Amino acid sequence: MTGSIALHGGGEFLPGDERFLEALVECAPSTADPVRIVVIPTAAARGRPDLAAAHGVEAFGRIGRGLGRRIEAVAVPVIDAPSAADPALAATISRADIIHFPGGDPDLIPALLRGSAAWKAVVEAVERGAVLAGASAGAMALGGWTWTRSGGVPGLGLVPNLVVVPHADADSWEDAHLRYGASVPPSIAAIGLAERTGVIVPPDGPWRVLGEGEVRWLPSGAAKPVILHDGDTIERP
Repeated sequence: MTGSIALHGGGEFLPGDERFLEALVECAPSTADPVRIVVIPTAAARGRPDLAAAHGVEAFGRIGRGLGRRIEAVAVPVIDAPSAADPALAATISRADIIHFPGGDPDLIPALLRGSAAWKAVVEAVERGAVLAGASAGAMALGGWTWTRSGGVPGLGLVPNLVVVPHADADSWEDAHLRYGASVPPSIAAIGLAERTGVIVPPDGPWRVLGEGEVRWLPSGAAKPVILHDGDTIERP
């Protein structure tokens, strides 16, 4: 992979999340003009995927204007098996400079995208240098393991040996880790991400913490997490 992976704790696109969104645009290929962004609301398919995507499209447009970069942000409604197989939607994804999966239900992205044309396009884009971001359920799906209401399942594995614990702050971390980290294989590390906070995982080098909240890094086998803040780094596991 030559593109960065971004994992976010939730509350995406809301006031206070500007720091993380700006970092995504800054990680996009510097030659991209305009920066082509696709927002894929797969995890929100049981709710209002159109609304989830619209919030992202609007937020990226606002961030781009603030940074002085031209943005071309569109919704790509991969919300069921037919749309995941749609070659036209896959082609749009493959041309993107930033791909963003907002939150929703954690089971939907692994179930609908695994082995699909849409997921092949995502991987091709990241191999070309695109940034792949996921928030809450979108981030959970990118790890090696993810919680669902029916139990833990393998994630899509772009950040292997990791389970993402979203919406995790000082008051909620222990309960969230017990819930989202249930039945995790022993080799899997956990990362707790507060809302409007996340990590950028570059192709090489340390992970970067960004946002207004805390990040809790719990390597496999560790008893207590390391608490990190904006600007801190995590050495590659």
